[in-house]
Amino acid sequence: MFMKKTKTVLIFLFLPLSLFTDSFSFSGESMETVLIRGREKTILSGNAKVQSEDNNIEADHVELYGEDYRFVRCKGRVNIINKKKGIELSAHELFYDRHDKVVRVNGKVVMIDKKNEIVVKGSFLEYWEDREETIIQIGVRILKEDLVCRSEFARYLRDEEKLELSGVPVVNWKGDEYRALKIFVDLKQDTIRLEGDIRGKVTSGSEESTNGEDE
Repeated sequence: MFMKKTKTVLIFLFLPLSLFTDSFSFSGESMETVLIRGREKTILSGNAKVQSEDNNIEADHVELYGEDYRFVRCKGRVNIINKKKGIELSAHELFYDRHDKVVRVNGKVVMIDKKNEIVVKGSFLEYWEDREETIIQIGVRILKEDLVCRSEFARYLRDEEKLELSGVPVVNWKGDEYRALKIFVDLKQDTIRLEGDIRGKVTSGSEESTNGEDE
């Protein structure tokens, strides 16, 4: 294997990519490059950064590979910012397909959606940029003013401002608590729909009521 290795205080490259009609740049304190045709890849370490038209990515370790560096894999203190969409993501690991515009992140995931003023937390997150859909799994927490959601699985439709929760979902909204097998929250309309094994606790002043109906 032929590998070219360089170490400097800072490496900065700018690559025009005809395949995706966009360009991106990357930088880091240490870089290794594999030049074998069909197996090309670049590995950045130390304050590694990747900047494209849509996303700014920072991590301890970044690997760029695939045709025209289609794939980006990051590890260690990963942060990604999409200013155009108003989304920030942090995690331990990240995989990004620049062609299909799919982001997958693992390990203490936090997504801040500034447009809809919502915070999403979990252990795994998959985000499709083009259709504005996010899947969150394991230890899911979704926070918004007057709203706290907990579940093991969640689907977030950003444009529609809708949440679909399953896996022991619990929703606390303005002091009221809702439980069911599945819970659907419409953030635009301020409505909640419950399906299966429905339970609710509504607090009004000092009084509380609990029943098996959708409150």
